Amino acid sequence: MTTSTKYGNKHHKYAVTNVSISDKPDLNGDWLNIFILLLLYTIQGLQLGLTSAIPIILQSNKNVSYQDQAVFSLVMWPYTLKLLWAPLVDAVYIKKIGRRKSWLVPVQFIMGSFFFYIANDINNLLPETGKPNIEKLVCVFFIATFLVATQDIVVDGWALTMLKKNNVGYASMCNTTGLAIGSMIGSVWFTLLTSKDFCNKYVRTTPDAGGIVTMEQLLYIWGIIFMSITTLIAIFKREKDCSLEDDHLKLNTLQNYRLLWDICKLPSIQILAMALLTVKIGFAATDSVSPLKLIDAGVSKDDMMIINTSMFVAKIILPLTIAKHTSGPKPMSLYLKATLVKLLWNILFIMLIYYTPTLIKVNGIIKIPTYYYVILVIILTIQEMLNYTMFVALLAFYSRISDPRFGGTYMTLLNTLSNLGNAWSTFAVLRVVDLLTFRECSFDSKNDCSTLDLQNMCTTEGGDCVVTVNGYYIEMVLCTILGILWYGIFKNILKNLQTKCPSKWLVNYVKQPITKNSKNVFTVTVT
Repeated sequence: MTTSTKYGNKHHKYAVTNVSISDKPDLNGDWLNIFILLLLYTIQGLQLGLTSAIPIILQSNKNVSYQDQAVFSLVMWPYTLKLLWAPLVDAVYIKKIGRRKSWLVPVQFIMGSFFFYIANDINNLLPETGKPNIEKLVCVFFIATFLVATQDIVVDGWALTMLKKNNVGYASMCNTTGLAIGSMIGSVWFTLLTSKDFCNKYVRTTPDAGGIVTMEQLLYIWGIIFMSITTLIAIFKREKDCSLEDDHLKLNTLQNYRLLWDICKLPSIQILAMALLTVKIGFAATDSVSPLKLIDAGVSKDDMMIINTSMFVAKIILPLTIAKHTSGPKPMSLYLKATLVKLLWNILFIMLIYYTPTLIKVNGIIKIPTYYYVILVIILTIQEMLNYTMFVALLAFYSRISDPRFGGTYMTLLNTLSNLGNAWSTFAVLRVVDLLTFRECSFDSKNDCSTLDLQNMCTTEGGDCVVTVNGYYIEMVLCTILGILWYGIFKNILKNLQTKCPSKWLVNYVKQPITKNSKNVFTVTVT
């Protein structure tokens, strides 16, 4: 396929080739770029890992409800809403600095400064006693996620031009591996190294108060790391000048938003959007509620983080292992296979949560046997492997169909659709699980224990809040049924999408001179 461009009285053609679809990858000359992308995604994962650790810390506080967890889940919405400012990031930049570095450098410096701010206020945000300040936590981490979402727009777009066209499939490997490493540091280290129980049990020879580092110290260290890496990239990494390429189009901000609208009107994008917005409902309860239910059942947050640490090895290695499959022409085939297995895996989680209290308690005292840890590690590890297989395959598909001329906007649109599907389903299952759960006080059947005050009243009178109907199991069954329906509807549709001609994912452009005498200045009409 070719699209015509008008330059004065001459017509030029921009050829849409299949180089990024069919050519074999060759990393010679791209190894340094792979390392830089891994580094950028790692520091992105650091902040996301910190955000993901907060719900685990909150759940260990008995004053926090599932509705509080639902409110905190709103901090991830900037990842969903980043599409609103992605065209601005693509269009506005300082050419001398570089299209991507114009945003990357200041945003990452602000992110580093924000770590300093959080460090200074962390004891007020997460006090050792009493209820955490949920509202302030949401505000602080919402802003932090906004910054990292902007960095994600920049890095996703830069990856499409930093790597050779036949190597863009490896961008998903850099994304997932880097995020896994960063998330491990951000979530596991933040929780375990600051935990008195973990450090006294596994690190120290003599018990002492607090962890081996404080949350404040760790956050200051991360802030310094952010500043240092950003400085090195600003000085030493040169950005490719894409304006020298024949197919380069310089759009202003308004034209970028119009471009976004025209991408959304593509039939292929509309079909893909419907799939991405609904796929996560099949696993929402498993991914969001199950870990919290394990903590409610008696598994400590430290144990959960230790298990997560062991799984990070699989998270880091898995993208490297399956890269040869996802960098091929049909990554969505792998995605669909993992989707079906993950739906069946919901059944194991129902059984795990149901039997956990029986397996880990002896005469009402929590005493977790070794075999339970083995079972838990196996189930959670396979779950994470399925998650990452789907994630890597999806990102590889995005990289292959995105137009590198407008990489930031295109990749952000696709990621936004996926994140929106995850955000609404996560919020919904966390919000609804309490509504579907019915309790009553063992001493007073009129007390439904629906609020913390009623629960405290029951406890004060010497009773217990007994669950009569557990909303978790209702949600799991409903989600699994909806997920199976989704698979039946979209299986063949997604297989067909990945075999479409590359031109089906591109928007045609016609360059038009502003005046007859202005040979070098153009407006761009999106058609």
